[in-house]
Amino acid sequence: MFRPLELFVGLRYTRAKRRNHFISFISLTSIMGIALGVAALITVLSVMNGFQREVRNGILGMTAHATITGIDGTLVDWRALEASIVHHPRVQGAAPYIEAQGMLTHGQVVSGVQVRGVIPREEPKVSYIDKKMVAGQLGDLVPGAFGIVLGRELARYLGVDVGDKVTLVTPQATVTPAGVLPRLKRFTVTGIFHVGNNEYDGSLALMHMEDAARLFQMEGKVSGLRLKLDDLFAAPTIVRDLVRQLPAQYFASDWTRQHVSFFRAVALEKRIMFIILTLIVAVAAFNIVSTMVMVVTDKQADIAILRTLGTTPASILAIFMVQGMVIGVAGTALGVIGGVSLALNVETIVPWIEQAFDIQFLSADVYLISEVPSDMHWSDVLNISSMAFVLSLLATLYPAWRAARCQPAEALRYE
Repeated sequence: MFRPLELFVGLRYTRAKRRNHFISFISLTSIMGIALGVAALITVLSVMNGFQREVRNGILGMTAHATITGIDGTLVDWRALEASIVHHPRVQGAAPYIEAQGMLTHGQVVSGVQVRGVIPREEPKVSYIDKKMVAGQLGDLVPGAFGIVLGRELARYLGVDVGDKVTLVTPQATVTPAGVLPRLKRFTVTGIFHVGNNEYDGSLALMHMEDAARLFQMEGKVSGLRLKLDDLFAAPTIVRDLVRQLPAQYFASDWTRQHVSFFRAVALEKRIMFIILTLIVAVAAFNIVSTMVMVVTDKQADIAILRTLGTTPASILAIFMVQGMVIGVAGTALGVIGGVSLALNVETIVPWIEQAFDIQFLSADVYLISEVPSDMHWSDVLNISSMAFVLSLLATLYPAWRAARCQPAEALRYE
């Protein structure tokens, strides 16, 4: 702990007008380097947190937390199974579905789609698709009417709107006297949704489950049950508990198995980005070393006078550590202020830049999301600022140690 003498002299050296202006320039460079590194770390990690949040919500808002199906990929007695599962205390909702692949055509435009048959009144129990409708309603899907709900990007690509007709071609074939013909059916677009995730907006089509069962020859069967759990991060534990209660012919999976590689990649990328941007702060800390070495050299006479007046080497060490820490604290504080300000306003600043320069950073045709999100965690801010301060403190140790070893007689020989 610094005593008042060391603190007073150290702050006095920091405020004093130096004869060597180059030292002041290097000090300013060190402060700005630390501030830049801290601000960049806070902003980038906040944006990456935002990406992770948006992608997770976008994927899990449309994908169930867990699914249960049979060994052959279908369920026959799904109603009885649903009735038994919904009584589990960790299961908040369950809904049946039929999953299949197909091709949608409109005029000369063709697009591969993922077809999902749902029960409109049951689907909101496991997804938020009903809240993402931009045209029509999910409830407009009526059995036997062969209506279809498309993602906004898919509808835009096909050039269709609510009320238009599209043709769905299925992989199943029909044997006729004229030969084997693909099964196809005309559908009416009854709604369009937009979830902000191109994986669904550009390739997902919803229809009533009874129409899907008739089209894909799955009468009396479904592909499985989709579940919504009370804690998505506890999905593996809850699924294991469910499996122990189910007969052997059922197979259960959770979202961590379906998307585990993606979320691991995002977490790894975040750690690597933290390490890379930490190098900016480390470079600024090295500038502190050079600054303090020059300060110690410039203050040789002052150090000698203090030593002859009885100041101990430990006090000299503390005096120059105060100087280095002032640089570190100033840079860290500026960086935190700038980084927090940027992180909290990224979602406003980026659209302004896109509009001002007529550019688009995230194209919906390429990326899963089309906007730059931000989700600042104060724990990240604390970790980053602590890391910057520790690096600054370590950078002052060697110059301060050299100052403490200064011999008064040698320092005053040529004065």
